[in-house]
Amino acid sequence: MAACVSEATIAFRLPPFAFPAMNIIGTGVDIVETARIAGSLERHGDRFLARVFLDGERAYCARMSRPEQCYAARFAAKEAVSKAFGTGIGASLGWLDIEVRRKASGEPFVVLHGEGAKTAARLGITELRLSLSHSDHYAVAHALALGA
Repeated sequence: MAACVSEATIAFRLPPFAFPAMNIIGTGVDIVETARIAGSLERHGDRFLARVFLDGERAYCARMSRPEQCYAARFAAKEAVSKAFGTGIGASLGWLDIEVRRKASGEPFVVLHGEGAKTAARLGITELRLSLSHSDHYAVAHALALGA
């Protein structure tokens, strides 16, 4: 039996011009064990934090009851963004080139700095979408790099 689409389904579809045309340049996902980040904090402390997180990220996470969860989510976000770029973390996109912030609504977003901003321009990336989640033991992030 062939599948059919009901009239109600057809009526719900939006015309193609309803959304601006955006191309997916890349997508990335990463999962981090919270214990791994807690161990890095114990072993390396401020040296680890200064190498991976910007001042605003450190200030935000320090206010949390479980800062290791917050840091793990941001670490995963930076890895996911690097995967969406297709570069990984390195010369063209460093840890401190990627900053994770929050809107008043709580939605996370990415601000690119230095080589990260230059690499995004070179790759045609005009927008990054980010989703974060965490549990007691894991943090996960998904990043979507979009361009015109």
